[in-house]
Amino acid sequence: MCGIVAYVGDKESAPILVEGLRRLEYRGYDSAGLAVHTGRGVEIVRVVGKLANLDAALRNRPLSGRTGIGHTRWATHGRPNEANAHPHVSGKVAVVHNGIIENHAALRRELEAKGVRFASDTDTEIVAHLVSGALAEGAPSLVEAVRTALGRVHGAYAIAVVSSDEPSRLVVARDQSPLVLGVGDGESLAASDIPALLAHTRDVIFLQDREIAVVEKGGFTISTLEGQPVERVSKRIDWSPTQAEKGGYKHFMLKEIHEQPRAIEDTLRGRIEQSAGEVSAAEIGLPGDLATAIDRVYFVACGTSAHAAMVGRYWVEQLARVPATVEIGSEVRYRDPVFRPTDLVVAVSQSGETADTLAAVKAAKAAGARILAVANVLDSAIPRAADGALYTHAGPEIGVASTKCFTTQLAALLMFAVCLGRKRGTLSKERASTILDELQRVPQHMRDVLAQADYVRAIAKKHLRAKDMLFLGRGPGYPIALEGALKLKEISYIHAEGYAAGEMKHGPIALIDEEMPVVVLCPRDSHFEKTFSNMQEVRAREGQVIAVATAGDRDVGDFLLEGTTAPPPPSGRGSMRPGSVLPPRVDLVEIPAVAPEVVPLLAVLPLQLLSYYMADLKGTDVDQPRNLAKTVTVE
Repeated sequence: MCGIVAYVGDKESAPILVEGLRRLEYRGYDSAGLAVHTGRGVEIVRVVGKLANLDAALRNRPLSGRTGIGHTRWATHGRPNEANAHPHVSGKVAVVHNGIIENHAALRRELEAKGVRFASDTDTEIVAHLVSGALAEGAPSLVEAVRTALGRVHGAYAIAVVSSDEPSRLVVARDQSPLVLGVGDGESLAASDIPALLAHTRDVIFLQDREIAVVEKGGFTISTLEGQPVERVSKRIDWSPTQAEKGGYKHFMLKEIHEQPRAIEDTLRGRIEQSAGEVSAAEIGLPGDLATAIDRVYFVACGTSAHAAMVGRYWVEQLARVPATVEIGSEVRYRDPVFRPTDLVVAVSQSGETADTLAAVKAAKAAGARILAVANVLDSAIPRAADGALYTHAGPEIGVASTKCFTTQLAALLMFAVCLGRKRGTLSKERASTILDELQRVPQHMRDVLAQADYVRAIAKKHLRAKDMLFLGRGPGYPIALEGALKLKEISYIHAEGYAAGEMKHGPIALIDEEMPVVVLCPRDSHFEKTFSNMQEVRAREGQVIAVATAGDRDVGDFLLEGTTAPPPPSGRGSMRPGSVLPPRVDLVEIPAVAPEVVPLLAVLPLQLLSYYMADLKGTDVDQPRNLAKTVTVE
């Protein structure tokens, strides 16, 4: 949701805070602001809109000081205007906040009854008034005032607080929203996410729920909200600052699409014992004899991660022969699900902080189920709550629309399914070796598919006026169709629907006409004949077909070229290059011939590229699509 950053040290804080916010802008961009202790007190600058507006405001009104906090907002309570922008001030105190204060209405009424006048509609301003009130009532220090204030609030928060009376320190705290402390050389930082810290340090401390920290340039003093001291050793993050830069690409999303071969290599590294047809159970995070003790795998995830989990369900059932189900975290949270001690709950989350998924994990744990986390961020909340963690190694993903984190989740879940199958005796050494060999070849296959980017751009340009699109797939191709539709909606604002191809006649076929592009995932697998029939039905109703098929598939090639004298497109190179003579209502993108288990990792790439280029050609803000933020840590 929102992004916060804080700094104490010997350098000017404002430039550091703004740069940190720039690396967090994917978390929200409705407004932005800084509070800096200038030596005369705390001064603030706030603006509506993106960070470029904050840069302009600071040129007109510079803030000089070595202690400060900053915020970039994704609006939850109150419209995106200057009054609702952070930081919020009360007396000598300024506060920035990520999260939602659930009892804000009751607290607001109580404070108004005491004569407090509110300047905004936000729940965050309540925290500022509570802290200021605690100081006025005799709290001996800022940290004790914050502790008192947070004892009154219910909900999710990561906050940073600065006071005019304490020029060389600030206070941060968290509960159910991420906050990372950066251990620098003569400086200390805090932020919502790691990329904001990388220019200064790679040594970090992950603050945990209901913990509070005093931040000074010499380090941190951490305690629980109840006042118990906490000792915690910093951890070294292997992300480099350059990983969080665009590297010459127009957008982070495009860079991250092309980073996928490297990300898959990093996720697989050291986890596969090829000759034995094994995946290291320790590396997978599968503790002890759990593999044989469970009788159900229960996936919990949200958004793109839920689509990865759906593919994982196919693999677990096929390879390990364990019943599996997939649930959306927000639905689990508000029902009374039946978890059992013999369940393995696999929680999939890029950030490891997704609020709905975390709530489901806590419910499952309370019922005695075992938990395996699949996450990209080390020591985040969901892995900490789990019995084991399978980390992907995608590196920082800045683009709001997830790409490389999705495919690394797929790679991780396929390794998990193979490991589970081998431990349970349902997957032979020979078949496991074949799958793992194919998985290790995926990065090079990805490079081959991504080499068709210019052609996919031409397809995007051809369909730029489309108002609706349909994505069809069967088996593991169905969640890939869902993911393709999601990507298109997220960044191009074109209505798109992913559908199980076998359900096309149960409604969607009524939408197909000459104006409707239909993406059909038609690889040569066990579902091929049925999916091929669906593609024929689309063509029969004048639908514009965009086929993703196996390279050299003559059935698909001959069908799409029906009525022409042109040969099928060259294997592995796609069609519709300059001079192509494919019919005007047909496009074909080819993926290499691979084992069916790894097809989803390749089939999704053309869909990512298609979504990216349609958005870019339309002129939308690809990395910061409207109304969206990267990590949904609160509802």
